[in-house]
Amino acid sequence: MNIKLVFLSIVMASQITLFAQELITPEKAIALALEHNYGIKLANTDVEVAKNNASVLNSGYLPTLNGNAGATYNVNNSFNEFSDGRTPVDLNGAESSRYNASVDLNYVLFDGLGRSYNYKQFKENQQLTELEARETIENTVIQLFTIYYNVAELIENNNALTKTLNISKDRLIRSEYQFDYGQSTKLEVLNAEVDINNDSINIMNSKQQLNNYKRDLNLVLGNTIAGDFNVYTEVAFNSLYNKSELLEKAKINNINLLQIEKSIAINNLGVKFQKSAYLPTLGLTGSYGWNKNNNNAASFVAVSTNTGFSGGLNLSWNLFDGGSTLTQVKNAKINLEANNIQKEQLQVTIERDFNNAWDDYQNKLNIYRLQIENIKTSKNNFDRTQEKFKLGQVNSIEFRQAQLNLLNAELSKNQAKYLAKLAELQLLQLSGDILNMAF
Repeated sequence: MNIKLVFLSIVMASQITLFAQELITPEKAIALALEHNYGIKLANTDVEVAKNNASVLNSGYLPTLNGNAGATYNVNNSFNEFSDGRTPVDLNGAESSRYNASVDLNYVLFDGLGRSYNYKQFKENQQLTELEARETIENTVIQLFTIYYNVAELIENNNALTKTLNISKDRLIRSEYQFDYGQSTKLEVLNAEVDINNDSINIMNSKQQLNNYKRDLNLVLGNTIAGDFNVYTEVAFNSLYNKSELLEKAKINNINLLQIEKSIAINNLGVKFQKSAYLPTLGLTGSYGWNKNNNNAASFVAVSTNTGFSGGLNLSWNLFDGGSTLTQVKNAKINLEANNIQKEQLQVTIERDFNNAWDDYQNKLNIYRLQIENIKTSKNNFDRTQEKFKLGQVNSIEFRQAQLNLLNAELSKNQAKYLAKLAELQLLQLSGDILNMAF
């Protein structure tokens, strides 16, 4: 009776959970992750910072305008003798003050094209940051569906385990009837009860795993799902991929390759920026100012006030800086050469990884197809064994083995299905096409 109650509570809990669950489709999961995933949010803030850095306000092309003002107050004791023979003046506590205000303009007319190359570097850095954000999104998609398909697999596994438990329950009822009518021993009943216990434990462990993975999935989705939820367990495979076309896409659109190409462009501009230090700098200055002086009694002028404009050009040319510029140019060229070497290495690595991913995908897809056929064989074997068991032609041990063979075949099929789908996603990520696929 206790076993029946355990089974009934498991079934009732499953029904209540399924009734309350929200269905999260792959499309909805992608939408939620793009909007709420914490890693993607952080990547987007980096993009915003890069956009600000690439703005004309940070380019050095605009002039600077400064406002200045000041005031000075003096109290001095002074003895003053005059060259024209006038009577000397002895002052104690003589007061004087000065006031000034100005607006100053500075503008670089030419700096050896340094700011031009620097501004272009900021633009390239913005694009590199956007590529890094795209890489974050691609990795998040892989992480998302790795967990998503773990949830889907466990849901299907729970269904298979529940069917196994139902079969074990029917077997227990049959064994109890047979024992009551003297057609079997108590051992058959005890064996059936042990198998029910094992099946119940498997379901509880599987449900615990499922709850853990659901929490992991919700975290990737930015913790946006308040209650329990379900996921879509059907997957579609596109077996019409052209290997050569995907490889060409990988050579052009792979995110890591695009990033190293952008780094090469940035370092190429870096070489030109360092060379700009060889050229002179020409600047324009302008100022409008007001100055007022209140002099002490010893001065010829009691109060003087000046206002007006001033302007000028200044030329600066660093003819020799001890070799610092030359060193920086050499290092910039070395960094550019290192980037080109990294690109060559990456191209070879991508081709190798793509071939491995292609073979892995084809292998896992074939395994999944074989597992589907294996299900049919295991199901046929179990049905035959079950009929013979009802007729008393096979014992409970043989029946249990056929039951477990069917269960293992279903679990292996479920695993193979989602492993094949993840292999497909990893292949598409290498080709730079994962964000364009239909889930």
